[in-house]
Amino acid sequence: MNKLSVKQKNWLLASHVAFGGIWFGTALCMIAIALSNRNTPNGDELYAINSVMKLLDDWVIIPSATLSLITGGLLCWLTIWGFFKHYWVIVKWIATVTLIVTGTIWLGPWTNAITAISAAERIQALQNPLYVFDQNAVLVGAIIQTSCVLVIIGISVLKPWGRRNIKKQEKQPAASSG
Repeated sequence: MNKLSVKQKNWLLASHVAFGGIWFGTALCMIAIALSNRNTPNGDELYAINSVMKLLDDWVIIPSATLSLITGGLLCWLTIWGFFKHYWVIVKWIATVTLIVTGTIWLGPWTNAITAISAAERIQALQNPLYVFDQNAVLVGAIIQTSCVLVIIGISVLKPWGRRNIKKQEKQPAASSG
């Protein structure tokens, strides 16, 4: 197993923290944008705001979440933390993968839908039940996702729950037949 030098580990850790921070900060901005989008009086503004949210999702959220997962995986693989030695690492893995999967299954498509509907219908989109559902779903989903990313960041800093008790199986001498 390749181990990193202290300098290499610190660069990888800094990258991991940066990608997590970019993910969190952009998600927080998307909540603010989604909230302001609820009272937009102009169809062109409505479409522009949705386009910005889609742009942030496609070009900042998705790459930063993916790079956060990749750098986290490299930290587990190339440092003493490992993948399954610490409960806090396991929780971070499960939470991060869950957020990426739910974002891919629901949040991304809802964001794409509100952008497409507002592109076609402009201000009349606010009368479209599918648009209204997707708009509300994006807001609620973004709040949940952003809160979860904040919890993951807290887990990274606090490292609660400690190390798992993994009993090493000692090699038993083979029983000799007599």
